[in-house]
Amino acid sequence: MKRIFFATFALGLFSQVMFAQNFDKAKLDCYFDTLETHNRFFGNVAVSRNGAILYTRSVGFSDVENSLKANEHSKYRIGSISKTFTSVLVLKAVEEKRIDLDQPIDRFFPAVPNAEQITIKQLMTHRSGIHNFTDDPDYLTWHTQPRTEAEMVEIIAQKGSDFEPGSKAQYSNSNFVLLTYILEKTFHKPYPELLKEYITGPLGLKNTFFGGKINPNNNECKSYSFSGDWKLQPETDMSVPLGAGSIVSTPGDLVQFSDALFGGQLLKDESLKMMRTIKENYGMGLIFTSFYDKAGYGHTGGIDGFASVFSHFPEENVSYALTSNGTNFNTNDISIAVLSAVFNKPYDIPVFTFTTFHVSSEDLDPYLGVYSSTQIPLKITITKEDSTLIAQATGQPSFPLEPTEKDKFRFDRAGVVMEFNPKEKTMILKQSGQEFIYTKE
Repeated sequence: MKRIFFATFALGLFSQVMFAQNFDKAKLDCYFDTLETHNRFFGNVAVSRNGAILYTRSVGFSDVENSLKANEHSKYRIGSISKTFTSVLVLKAVEEKRIDLDQPIDRFFPAVPNAEQITIKQLMTHRSGIHNFTDDPDYLTWHTQPRTEAEMVEIIAQKGSDFEPGSKAQYSNSNFVLLTYILEKTFHKPYPELLKEYITGPLGLKNTFFGGKINPNNNECKSYSFSGDWKLQPETDMSVPLGAGSIVSTPGDLVQFSDALFGGQLLKDESLKMMRTIKENYGMGLIFTSFYDKAGYGHTGGIDGFASVFSHFPEENVSYALTSNGTNFNTNDISIAVLSAVFNKPYDIPVFTFTTFHVSSEDLDPYLGVYSSTQIPLKITITKEDSTLIAQATGQPSFPLEPTEKDKFRFDRAGVVMEFNPKEKTMILKQSGQEFIYTKE
């Protein structure tokens, strides 16, 4: 599912590097020790090379309320990485000649606008034009409530179309919710059974399954946001995202899945080639990733307080995965550190020496309001909870802002900095080297 302000995991740098001959496990352990000591990250990572695990690490708690520490078998909601699994299932249906990628979806969903023009392939590659229901302002008012197929299809149909099918690519969770129903109608089996029959069972992925109510007794992680301390996040009901974001897994299982997928154990070569064909940023359940001169494929995910990423680098036969259930740090920086260790590139262990700038609840009042920009369409609403400033972009989860100096705040998890000018009623949003000017309405 979609996350606020998170950059695509791609560095786009170019240089020649040699594969690490001597993997420095001690330094990478020190990196994660530092994050844990400073209460910056809850989660797990895993890396495999040539099908063998090279490194794993668990940090923080799976359940803060009961002081349960995470371990390598702790299970996390992986959000939109579910789309990669769903794409495999669709292509299995194609291989078994149950469906055709070019067939229109009108016989499945006649009420969906342009259904007679939209193909299954366009759903898989985000070229359908179907509106993304998770972008809507009201989404977070009902996402924790169970929904039937009829209700979800009605929600998607009522939102209409954003563009002519096939004319461009635009990310939409709605596509993969509909693909879930197509799979179930085609195979006459529930999605969780298909996942087990075609993927998790054959590969022996014991910690990967279709999620339900989070069960800490099954070593399933709760999710958190950080606002002075860790705050438990609401749980999306898994009947809402389905094959777009309802799978639970571990980094160990994800790298095993990745190795199997790109090693040809799940699909025929022709099917895998279609998955890896990227057009306007999207393949079939995959996006292109890069690290220096290394080219890879993978996906990111985010749902509630969870964040995840997996990536496979075919030439080096390296798979990497991260899952998190709470972070007060930029997870992309963590991915860079792990891959730097794997590919023998320099990286720094973070130093947390800054002193937080203290503000009272009254100090925050001049910043409150709704801000809009002519540069990007997202409005940002600034509110407060006691002495914590809260930001929320239209239709997306709120996040806490940490004061660093007068009129300046940051959200480390996404590398966001906000600088306010109360007199001018403006705010500058900085992220990934870009600046966006906002004005209070």
